[in-house]
Amino acid sequence: MKMPKNRNKLKYSYLKIITIILAVVTSGISLQAQKNTTGNQSVIDKVIAVVADEIVLQSELEASVIEFARRGDPIDANTRCVIFEDLLFKKLLLNQAALDSVVVSEDQINGEIGRRIQYFVQQIGSEEKLEEFYGKSIPEIRDEFHDLIKDQMLIQQMQGSITSDVDISPKEIKVFFHAIPKDSLPFVNSEVVVEHIVVDPVIGEEEKNYSREKLEGFRTRILAGEDFGTLAFLYSQDPGSARKNGELGFMERGSLVKEFAAVAFSIQPGQVSEVFETEYGFHIIQLIERRGQQSNVRHILLKPNISQKDLISAKTMLDSLKQQIMTNDSLRFEVMAARYSDDKSTRMNGGKMINPETGSTSFEVDQISKVDPSLFFVLDKMKPGEISDPVIFQKFDGSQSYRIVKLVSVTEAHRANLKDDYLRIQGAAKSEKEKEAVDKWITNKIQINYIKIDDSFQDCEFQHSWF
Repeated sequence: MKMPKNRNKLKYSYLKIITIILAVVTSGISLQAQKNTTGNQSVIDKVIAVVADEIVLQSELEASVIEFARRGDPIDANTRCVIFEDLLFKKLLLNQAALDSVVVSEDQINGEIGRRIQYFVQQIGSEEKLEEFYGKSIPEIRDEFHDLIKDQMLIQQMQGSITSDVDISPKEIKVFFHAIPKDSLPFVNSEVVVEHIVVDPVIGEEEKNYSREKLEGFRTRILAGEDFGTLAFLYSQDPGSARKNGELGFMERGSLVKEFAAVAFSIQPGQVSEVFETEYGFHIIQLIERRGQQSNVRHILLKPNISQKDLISAKTMLDSLKQQIMTNDSLRFEVMAARYSDDKSTRMNGGKMINPETGSTSFEVDQISKVDPSLFFVLDKMKPGEISDPVIFQKFDGSQSYRIVKLVSVTEAHRANLKDDYLRIQGAAKSEKEKEAVDKWITNKIQINYIKIDDSFQDCEFQHSWF
């Protein structure tokens, strides 16, 4: 039985609470330059709302509208009003976070920045392509994200506190579902749940020694007077920094892998480190400047080559794991994934792949074909419960591994129902109840906080009485 080829584009839709979205745009839009009536360039920006101790600028609204349009969301006559009201809600949450002394640490912020940049890199293909797309270096993108992510994390914490006590009973779930007219029930596309075990090839000592010795040679040349930046430009295998003569820009200690951070924060300005190893390969670095817990270094990265022999060893190991799983009922796929998989993101989840768009373990068939075409063709020949033979796995950084894949389940396209979609309906029902809690909170805070809105928004059809 082949995977269903449903191509219905309708998305499963439910009522949702007000969504807080971090703009991906890192163009630094703060003031919009517009043509005035005389044809000269003038900077248009003004305060368009005051929400307690927070303000909303015209430039914030314009940037949000631009991002809304870039995402391809439908725009109508009331779109600006909807986006503006979302900004008012954000400011109300930020003000309350300050009153409640809600804080997020720099480690939390940097961790979230790192996670998001990694996701963007995976989507676009490499750090170099990401930098080219935004016209900024990774450190500059990090700086651009800092305050945006700090505010978003504060907003998320506050919104979470509003809805933390909201719970939903099975009876409420059924009432919610049966209140939806049958002809309005959402259409659920075909979905699959997939697990995998990834085995990275173990790089031979010969290849490692070659990289070490080559870097030792570069280090000797630098100590003898050659320019570190020139050698980094010519030989470093980190494309994002190589074109900048190896310079990374100022980086927080917490945003660096621990081996790299340990060296970067132990050497003196101008000093060239010994050769050291991280998960990315072998490095030498030169400290340019350090400011507290930030350092700016140049580095040269060399990645040991993976031989065909190394790849075959990984494939052989997976062949063995598959046979053990199939011949021993006590050795479940999930257990073997936790023991042996080299994919850190899925290993502790029994090997279940996570849908980056939804955060769930279910993928629409169309999503699989877009995210990982090679996986789509593997699954297309499988039945639920089957385990594939080892297949090449091309990672986002371009490196290769082998993996075996288990097709856990396939759900046919259907109208939503309580039996097959209980968790979805539960989530939708809870979201509706959370929305009610948020609406009640907003109404209360509007009454007790000073709020002033520019008269140009008098005709907006707001959900709440902000005026």
